[in-house]
Amino acid sequence: MADPRILVIDNYDSFVYNLVQYVAEAIASAGPASSRNVGEVTDEVVVRRNDEIDLEEVHDLDPTGIVVSPGPGTPADAGVSIPLFAETDYPILGVCLGHQALCAAHGAPVVHAPEVVHGKPSVVTHDGDGIFTGLPDRFHVGRYHSLAVERADLPDCLLETAQTADESEVLMAVRHREKPHVGVQFHPESILTREVDAGTADDVRSGESITLEVGKRLVENFCALAAERAGERR
Repeated sequence: MADPRILVIDNYDSFVYNLVQYVAEAIASAGPASSRNVGEVTDEVVVRRNDEIDLEEVHDLDPTGIVVSPGPGTPADAGVSIPLFAETDYPILGVCLGHQALCAAHGAPVVHAPEVVHGKPSVVTHDGDGIFTGLPDRFHVGRYHSLAVERADLPDCLLETAQTADESEVLMAVRHREKPHVGVQFHPESILTREVDAGTADDVRSGESITLEVGKRLVENFCALAAERAGERR
């Protein structure tokens, strides 16, 4: 089987290359040590702006999987993002705006969040399946969003897989019931995404806490699932 190739759709996000780095490291850690260096961004990770590629070009590239990045605006501003979720069966991970695009592609309204959060850590709980395999039952995530999808508005084809662990139970992740499409409202690439017992946000920012990098593990899980799916297709 050919080496995995992950397409990252950049929704004009200022920190997209933090996410790209996680993807590159996930691919490197899964491949032969002699052929890859951990952290190296190679042609196995292809980055395209959301208005610089269309579905035909995506099919020509035939990626192992796709990551749809965060970004400003609404899913309607995210170019090829919604069509990717609506019209393809490639494994796709949507992050923040990408998560909202997944929900919007299947008819869920994207509305103003009850609380605007930019750089706020929240504890989430999850179902322990798919991209959450092997992660702690509860962990902190970094949230940066003013829009959200309400749990009650999810269509039948989308399964809620994570929510905040407080009384508001804000929707934090979904999985398509038939397609290999998943979305997370939080940022796995954020320094705030970490174990619950890893100290305060200030500890993490100052480097005084050693943590299981749950965001990296989540991205690794997605890349592994995408590679497995690609093997089944071929």
